[in-house]
Amino acid sequence: MRLRDWDTNLKIRLAGESVVNISFWMFFPFLAIYFTESFGKTTAGLLLIFSQFFAVVANLFGGYCADRFGRKRMMVLSTLGQGCAYIFFAWASSPWLESPIIGFISFTAVSIFSAFYNPASQAMVADVIPEKDRSGVFAVFYTSINIAVVIGPILGGIFYATHRFELLALAAIINITLGFIQKSWINETAPLANKANLTGKRISGFSFLLNQLRDYQIIFRDRIFLLFIIAGVLVYQTFMQLDLLFPVYINELVDPQSIFSFTLQEEQIFGFLLAENGLFVALLTITVTKWAAMYKERNVFILSSLIYSFSMILFGATQWVWGLFIAIALFSIAELLTAGVQQGFVSKLAPAHMRGQYFAASSLRFTIGRMLAPLAIPMTGWIGYTGTFAIISILAIMSAILYFVMFTLYDKTKGNIP
Repeated sequence: MRLRDWDTNLKIRLAGESVVNISFWMFFPFLAIYFTESFGKTTAGLLLIFSQFFAVVANLFGGYCADRFGRKRMMVLSTLGQGCAYIFFAWASSPWLESPIIGFISFTAVSIFSAFYNPASQAMVADVIPEKDRSGVFAVFYTSINIAVVIGPILGGIFYATHRFELLALAAIINITLGFIQKSWINETAPLANKANLTGKRISGFSFLLNQLRDYQIIFRDRIFLLFIIAGVLVYQTFMQLDLLFPVYINELVDPQSIFSFTLQEEQIFGFLLAENGLFVALLTITVTKWAAMYKERNVFILSSLIYSFSMILFGATQWVWGLFIAIALFSIAELLTAGVQQGFVSKLAPAHMRGQYFAASSLRFTIGRMLAPLAIPMTGWIGYTGTFAIISILAIMSAILYFVMFTLYDKTKGNIP
């Protein structure tokens, strides 16, 4: 499906979210180092787990709210909320105040609002794009994110150390501006069955919670979908280390090295590795998604998990910069294989009137994965880097096994996978 044929909502979002993502990636990759140096490995890891627990809860509420109150309303509120959180984060890193605690609380708030945003965002795509074109559209959005992953860390490597306050203030301004643009120019896309709910009667917080839990109980009775989430949580323990374990590993164990007559410091090595990952994904997501669509989804998911596993072993076995570049290349290939097809698979399973909640539940792979992934940081102090990378690699293999079981069940109950 050509970009010019997209719904206007998606064109506006693609442009606005691209700018937001660039501003985010100018500082986000360096936060694991910032919190580790401020609080220590164990405390930083536990605090990050604590912050992502709230994101998990917010993610579930976000899906319910997207279906009940509308995609647009939740996206606008979430974007403005992130902007306000960035204001406090900037204040905590300003010339007038240096407070890692306030910074951590602000980062937690950003994560919570982001978890509210994602289900509504993904459900909007499913609302306006035919099923046959959804994987391609999701792939374009994923590509835009990874263009930001190329540009953001390079800019961050230049400006983060001396201009963290300015970068965070810029993120606040961009998010608040996008929120007002969404409010003015984006239309609601929730199915007609839910239109009455968008301005419906008020319900108590307790009734809201009961209704939400009742609806999610229905979703989690879907054994195929439940296996999909569990397998995703396991493999995301690998993916999440890109901005958690990797920067700490490089900061502690990788020495400055020369490539092409240029000497790279630890932060610059990490920045270039992130840029390599982003460049791979930005250039190849759409191509690989089309290629992956030619094969059974089962084989694509399993292959991705196995490549993730091998890349983790390789990354933990070398401190040579070119070895790290090879490991990230494999890591990126694993990411590319499922970049477009995973959201398309969720849209196949989700009834139209529950898309927001299905996408929210699907996002548990990300939010629970991010909640558990920071354990890798204190684990390096308990069992060392070699043992930590080995355990994460084993988790990726376990996810491959669960994908095999899930698609076997899917074949029996839904018919052959295209």
